[in-house]
Amino acid sequence: MIRKTSPVDPRVRIGHVHLKVADLDRALKFYRDVLGFELMQRFGTQAAFISAGGYHHHIGLNTWESAGGSPPPPGTTGLYHLAILYPTRALLADALRRVLAAGIELEGASDHGVSEAIYLRDPDGNGVELYWDRPPEQWPRSADGGVAMFTHPLDLDGLLKSQD
Repeated sequence: MIRKTSPVDPRVRIGHVHLKVADLDRALKFYRDVLGFELMQRFGTQAAFISAGGYHHHIGLNTWESAGGSPPPPGTTGLYHLAILYPTRALLADALRRVLAAGIELEGASDHGVSEAIYLRDPDGNGVELYWDRPPEQWPRSADGGVAMFTHPLDLDGLLKSQD
């Protein structure tokens, strides 16, 4: 029997994510040096906590169970991707420039109507989505007023020219 519950309070947010990594320095080169997160605290070669804007941490990187390990094989359960929300299209474009300058290959780039997203992998094979949300008044809607997301190819050249 499915029990009906009250919806979660709209103020609830997903906080930080902790990723198991094989090599802490390699992970920091990606998240800090390419994506631009700030190192808040480090515990030797075992863990680092990084953030945007001085928060205690948005992403925890650790080798507690994974030092020297390899990514899980395809077809297994686990994290599909973590999503990093940029507040503007121009800041997403800046992130794309950083990724391309670092020679990191994109796995995809999509316009979902409600958002624009870039997909890639970190050095440990974790999926990473970089995206920005359009303002809700610009979201596509169905005839009944519901959100009508879609997936179309993202115009990367147009994004790179973004100044907004």
